[in-house]
Amino acid sequence: MCERYALPAQIAAEREFTPEQAWWKFPTRFNVAAHQYAPAIRMHQQQSEAVMMRWGLIPGWAEGKFDGDPPRRIAADQLEGSTAHREAWMSARRCILPVAGYYVWQLTAARYRQPYFVQLSDRSVFGLAGIWDRSVGDDDDVIESFSVVCVPANDLMRQIASAELLMPAILKRRDYRIWLRGTPAEAKSVLHAYGSDGMQAHAVSPRINSASMDDAGLIRPTRLRPLATA
Repeated sequence: MCERYALPAQIAAEREFTPEQAWWKFPTRFNVAAHQYAPAIRMHQQQSEAVMMRWGLIPGWAEGKFDGDPPRRIAADQLEGSTAHREAWMSARRCILPVAGYYVWQLTAARYRQPYFVQLSDRSVFGLAGIWDRSVGDDDDVIESFSVVCVPANDLMRQIASAELLMPAILKRRDYRIWLRGTPAEAKSVLHAYGSDGMQAHAVSPRINSASMDDAGLIRPTRLRPLATA
């Protein structure tokens, strides 16, 4: 689905999403993992704003505490029924997550999990659909966090990881505004698998398996044949 992803340069993200207010500050990264802070674009007082939020949604009703691992992902068809996400979804707390690409793992015949880096063929920066919420703890500590919205996997994703039935919802540029500003029904209409013909993937080093690693070498292709669909 989406366990790790890479960030573009901040200036590239601002050029792509043109937020009306920018409060974020982040470097180019190659290994964003759960519980870390990452950039997001959301609506605030009728303006788009760029902020940093933690990956792994803690719902508002949890008062800053969550029993277990906060959910990193949510399937689009489960938004209304999810205890953790329903209130945020119905309150239009939607966000766009700027990424340069994301990682998936292929289970080989030798039972080895081979990582792949997935990106768009014609865009170095793109946006994933996200749901966010704000939770305030007993000590008034505010946590703003998000989950990545997922949709049924396309052919390329199933070719890499046949056991994975979902992939992150990649937004088309024309759908940015709808996702952020539309009604729940309008927003739901833009959630679908991105076309395989607009994506490519290549095998990368297993160093990505360690959250402590974060350098450009993580997305460098290995000698395995790259995957793509024409």
